[in-house]
Amino acid sequence: MRVAIVGVGATPLRSLSTCASFRELVYEAAVRAYEDAGIAPKDVDTFVAVSEDYWEGTAIFDEYVPDQLGAVLKPVHTICADGITALGAAVMQLQTGRFRIAVVEGHAKPSNVLYPSHIEAFALDPVFVRPLGLNPRFVAGLGMRRFLAERDYTELDCARVVAQNRRHALDNPWAAHPAAVEPEDVLASEPLAEPLKELDVAPYADGAVVLVLATEEVARELRDDPVFIRGIGWAQDTPDLGQQDWGRAVYCELAAARAYRMAGIRDPVRELDLAEVDDTFSYKELQHLEALGLARPGDAAAMLKEGFFSRCGQLPVNPSGGNLGAGYLLDASGLRQVAEVVWQLRGEAGACQVPGAEVGLAQSWRGIPTAAGAVAVLAR
Repeated sequence: MRVAIVGVGATPLRSLSTCASFRELVYEAAVRAYEDAGIAPKDVDTFVAVSEDYWEGTAIFDEYVPDQLGAVLKPVHTICADGITALGAAVMQLQTGRFRIAVVEGHAKPSNVLYPSHIEAFALDPVFVRPLGLNPRFVAGLGMRRFLAERDYTELDCARVVAQNRRHALDNPWAAHPAAVEPEDVLASEPLAEPLKELDVAPYADGAVVLVLATEEVARELRDDPVFIRGIGWAQDTPDLGQQDWGRAVYCELAAARAYRMAGIRDPVRELDLAEVDDTFSYKELQHLEALGLARPGDAAAMLKEGFFSRCGQLPVNPSGGNLGAGYLLDASGLRQVAEVVWQLRGEAGACQVPGAEVGLAQSWRGIPTAAGAVAVLAR
């Protein structure tokens, strides 16, 4: 059974949203999504919420989302993972034949968190790593150092990722952190965990995203241009820092292989029209491009420099600005990437539009210190 996305709702991303609570952000995104799909909350059969109790500061957080979604007395399935994994959970529910319409919700309000590193530290090994008392960003610094050494890349290569994505975001009215940044500005920014620098890190943003999914029969009744989820896959490598392959994104390789197989993709470079790729840290975009098969190991940096992945290039990557330009929405980042791809395939991306886009990819990573992520292939 094929499943399509028939409605997208999102709030503009902001670094600070003192004018709205997380409930108001979710409500705004939900209203937009239902209007886009041409449905009412009563038409939805099942809901999936992307929630992590540690970030929310409240246990069993899915109890706090039904009101603003219109999900009272209906099933709400919580996924403590990245947004695309939650999308996969909704797809599987629809494919059982028990439901016709599903909604996936994700939000982030990191501006409410005084010390985000304290939350991230809870994911570190409590016996061998957490007692060291280091800021969790040291994990990203170690990963960046190892990846650059294995691929013979440079810090300048990573700085070019930042410059391109932040400039792409200048054309995205939803983005929280657009900027005319030069690679030299990135190299001159404050060191965080060598070689990782301040501008190598995607800044946080507040916002919410709601997607409406439907079975093919219902989707074609609701709109003329549904975007089908042709393939989806998610995977997790070991969370043990001592056993991870620091030079590769194994989780991304596994997730991509599953999504491509389901979608019938044999040559992603030729068959994809655009990709929204996780760039939570600048080096991660290069690593994920290789894991997705969009660049051979060691070639991603040169392809980026030559403009292959620019908005006007052969395969545009992060035309929205990515997490670096749009803002990092924690676990909801994957849903933002999916929303951006849907808008592209519907020709609604405005100044960020990739002409003639028909097949797009969204790829997410759950962030340090995890080795978990997901990939979705979407098509008109």
